[in-house]
Amino acid sequence: MRGSRFFSAAALNGKPIPPRQWLVDGLIPSGTVTLFGGDGGTGKSLLALQLACSVALGRSWLGKATAGGCALYISAEDDEDELHRRIADICQSEDIAPAELDRLTLRSLAGEDALLAVQMQGKGMLTPTELFHELDRKLKADAPALLVLDTLADLFPGDENNRAQARQFVGMLRGLAIRHGCAVVMLAHPSLSGLNSGSGTSGSTGWNNSVRSRLYLERIKDEGYEPDTDARVLRTMKANYGPTGGEIALRWQAGVFVAQQQEQGLDRVSASAKAERVFLKLLDALTAQGRYVSASPGPTYAPAQFASHPEAEGCTKRALKGAMDKLFGRDEIIVATHGTGVKARSHIARKGAA
Repeated sequence: MRGSRFFSAAALNGKPIPPRQWLVDGLIPSGTVTLFGGDGGTGKSLLALQLACSVALGRSWLGKATAGGCALYISAEDDEDELHRRIADICQSEDIAPAELDRLTLRSLAGEDALLAVQMQGKGMLTPTELFHELDRKLKADAPALLVLDTLADLFPGDENNRAQARQFVGMLRGLAIRHGCAVVMLAHPSLSGLNSGSGTSGSTGWNNSVRSRLYLERIKDEGYEPDTDARVLRTMKANYGPTGGEIALRWQAGVFVAQQQEQGLDRVSASAKAERVFLKLLDALTAQGRYVSASPGPTYAPAQFASHPEAEGCTKRALKGAMDKLFGRDEIIVATHGTGVKARSHIARKGAA
């Protein structure tokens, strides 16, 4: 018989409020599950291994402080030789010897049965495997601050589109996080729809809804074109305990990812103002030529048209999209129409000039 522990809210009176525990301040909470997504080949396994090394060394990760402590990295994708090569690159970038990573434990499951659960025949429910129980015992013995699981497709036995199974599996991992007071970071590939939309979601919405935070690593592309194959961006897609929408620009160099300096304060304001100025300049120029641009994605989409213009001054489509949204928000530009009847079309115009 299940025995639940009920308590009165009044019992909290006078008790000190427990502070929120973070593995990575404001990014990865402790005591719960973070889903870390990214398409194959983007480098999420390497970035997660860098996280594990940073925690083991008590150093910052991508410029953000970590809690520090033991770390356990489970890989079902990379064999021991590949892990060795990656550790060597990380050690070189951190200017350390592998002997200094004594708080990092690795386990390669490449080529082995890596399932942490199996489906109960005829019921569709999940039951833990012996590997799951072995992992539970290891966490109890080592008390790590971080557990990395790479990847969902190798560890999960069910249907990723099955919401009930997704929630149960995340619940099993969250149980590990709560019992052992660690952060669990589970790597996953996005579904085709998640990849195309840029949301980075995988399978059922149950995955996104069940985890407390979700990160997504992606390449930087513009209309399918990737101008810099070494550039990546890490986005905060969900954060129950902090702000969403954060981005960290990364660059792959010498075998590791390095955070790039972000525009701050006046620099960011200046870049935003530049994008707005360029948007209005090109809007005026194209309108004078009788070339109308649209606010909706398509052949005449203004941010895309302007970004490819010789007078774009280096502004990207993303920056010009942000400028367009701000100009609409301030009512400096409007959607007007040209043509009549069935030939009527909408276009962007300066307010008062339509």
